[in-house]
Amino acid sequence: MAALVLAAGASRRMRGRDKLLEDAGGGPVLRRVAEAARASKADRVLVVLPPDAPARAAALAGLAVETAEAADAAEGMAASLRAGLAAVEATADAVVLLLADMPEVGAAEIDRLIAAFDPGEGREIARAVSADGRPGHPVLFGRRFFEDLRGLVGDQGARSVVAAAADFVVDVPTPGTAALVDLDTPEDWAAWRAGRAD
Repeated sequence: MAALVLAAGASRRMRGRDKLLEDAGGGPVLRRVAEAARASKADRVLVVLPPDAPARAAALAGLAVETAEAADAAEGMAASLRAGLAAVEATADAVVLLLADMPEVGAAEIDRLIAAFDPGEGREIARAVSADGRPGHPVLFGRRFFEDLRGLVGDQGARSVVAAAADFVVDVPTPGTAALVDLDTPEDWAAWRAGRAD
């Protein structure tokens, strides 16, 4: 079981700031997500970084995680998926895809997905949903779907793979809105921090 932290995005909507280095309460959000993955029941944690990202690499210093470079990261999320899969697919029965800008996803949420995965029962995609049932992240994919994930292009995530495999999807409830909170803009970050201060 491998956890892939997708951290090769360009933070284009942050107007010059790197969203993955924003403080998420005690350290950069990238490190917080990687720590959650490390604390989960995943056997390996791999963080996919863009080329020449020393500050992001430094944010992971001292953590027992592996890194891989998405050489064509400018293409979008599909490039990160391909780079991550290339690094883990030989040994992984499944991968948990984590977005590096989701500070409320913890080890417990990842472990719920791992527990829900059961190829023998046809549960080969486990998708986190909010407490009220809205689909979000992370999402676990069994080996059956690795080839479909490798075939993605551009800045699309894996939504199309999930949609085409509805019979294999199990939705896994997670507390509150943790599965939905991703922070892409300075306004997102300000609102999230204000909510935590209340």
